[in-house]
Amino acid sequence: MVTGIGSRRRAAGDIIEARCTKCRSLLNHTIVAMVGERVVRVQCNTCGGQHNYHPPQAERGGERTTVRKAAVERPRKEKAPAGPSEWEVTVKDLDPATAVSYAMDASFSVGQLVAHPVFGLGIVTALCKPNKVEILFSAGKKLLRCA
Repeated sequence: MVTGIGSRRRAAGDIIEARCTKCRSLLNHTIVAMVGERVVRVQCNTCGGQHNYHPPQAERGGERTTVRKAAVERPRKEKAPAGPSEWEVTVKDLDPATAVSYAMDASFSVGQLVAHPVFGLGIVTALCKPNKVEILFSAGKKLLRCA
């Protein structure tokens, strides 16, 4: 998400302001995981707790409003084509016992099998910028923080 003139897109490892679920206040957090351009998981720089991203009130559009699900029209998702997914094709010949556990302070290499506590088994597809790695999981590609 581009936030203004001269600013850059958010990425894993960046500092962002978020509502902390432990501290119960608006504090600086480090982005831990993203799906596309959307921040999904952060780590509080004050208490060290990890939680789902909760944007500040200003980003959500001010006051909370309740919208009935029936009133919101959502676009229909296209059904995925039949056949094996990219993840299934990539991981089919690899031994899950060789997977290393994911940790933010670990280093990874392309083609390495990774066991993530939330996303499951994945394979490193790219090393992106310093401290970021792209991993293909069954749920899709995730950009995660690393050493």
